[in-house]
Amino acid sequence: MTYIPRLKKDYNERVISELKKEFSYKSIMQVPKIIKIVVSKGVGAAVADKKLIEHAIDELTLITGQKAIATLSKKDVASFKLRKGMPIGVKVTLRGEKMYEFLDRLITAALPRVRDFQGLKVGGFDGRGNYTLGISEQIIFPEIDIDKVNKISGMDITIVTSSQTDQEAKSLLKEMGLPFNNKKMFKEEISANMSSEGNIINEEVSTEETSAKETSSEEMKMEKTSTEEKPLEVIPSNEIHVGEASTEERPVEEVSSVKQVPTEEENLKNNKVKDKKL
Repeated sequence: MTYIPRLKKDYNERVISELKKEFSYKSIMQVPKIIKIVVSKGVGAAVADKKLIEHAIDELTLITGQKAIATLSKKDVASFKLRKGMPIGVKVTLRGEKMYEFLDRLITAALPRVRDFQGLKVGGFDGRGNYTLGISEQIIFPEIDIDKVNKISGMDITIVTSSQTDQEAKSLLKEMGLPFNNKKMFKEEISANMSSEGNIINEEVSTEETSAKETSSEEMKMEKTSTEEKPLEVIPSNEIHVGEASTEERPVEEVSSVKQVPTEEENLKNNKVKDKKL
């Protein structure tokens, strides 16, 4: 009896039928599948110390179960003291049974050991059905011995699928067991509900405004008709009283007589008369 990985068996027996129902595929060949998984790791400090590349190769080999290879630089970068052809990273490309085994260990053993793990982010899709996730510490894998770790470092895991859209790839990986975080979807649902409630409130406000306008227009019409029906009252000329302004004549006060000032001749005469009397 040949060995079949658990995820491969689950994909053939359950996932294919579920995806056919969800997307109404007519043929099994249309159902998306995982093609390969690429695990890569950058080692920028290897420019100064080449032994770091050997440590990274050994760690990826233990994690994936397949021999890792070094990646070389494609051009010269003077600011980083980097030359073309120097090793600056390592990578592993997994296919077939080793791919399913690594994915199974990642889902069941590695991801639950992440500190404060709240699910994988949905924004890791590239628009072509491929998903990339980042691991910040390599010690979450049970194959790594913490006492033998030279330096804590992370890695990138890219899952390449045959799907044409991100929605199909997400459904495939979700059925395979990847724990996605649904906070973004929950926020979108809340925003959609809020917008629908806002539309309902706006409709109610608009109906109230239209009803208020109709009532005001009816009141204006009633006032116009009431003013038109009332006849103008004609006041007879006899009853019109014009207020006469009372003007009281004040008696003119008599001005007292003005004292006449004596002239010089009169003063001289008066003085002579006084001298004669004396």
